[in-house]
Amino acid sequence: MTNNDILRRLRYLLNTNDGGMAEVFALVGHEITAKQVRAIMGKEDDPAAVGCTDLQLGDFLDGLIVSKRGPRDPDAPVPPRVELTNNEILKKLRIAFTLREDDIVRLLEKGGFKTGSGRPMAKGEVSALFRKPTHKNFRPCGNQVMRKFFVGLTAQERP
Repeated sequence: MTNNDILRRLRYLLNTNDGGMAEVFALVGHEITAKQVRAIMGKEDDPAAVGCTDLQLGDFLDGLIVSKRGPRDPDAPVPPRVELTNNEILKKLRIAFTLREDDIVRLLEKGGFKTGSGRPMAKGEVSALFRKPTHKNFRPCGNQVMRKFFVGLTAQERP
């Protein structure tokens, strides 16, 4: 999934407009106008469309965490920026929406995700998505998992 796809899905999930998206960006100090948000939200075939960078998506996800959970403790150390992978995006969404492994399993089922053997993803498989890449049980999060997760989360947040 591209960063633009993820932002479009989040915008729909949050049921917000360009100004609302800009407000979420502003919560972490990323100044962006509604016009710039509209350009990022454009379809790929639109000549005015602009690609969303990892920095922009990361700032939006951090702003979403602040909007859903409140600001960070001022004494807490600021976590370092990491490369945005599907696993990192899923971690940030998990934090923002206060989800546990059971919740993610349920959302993936609601989204229609099935493993290669036709069964739903197990809790242990979900926890492998949140491990460090160097861990022996780490599992990369594929685009299909992300799509089905968004379908399930959208169904939960926008019944």
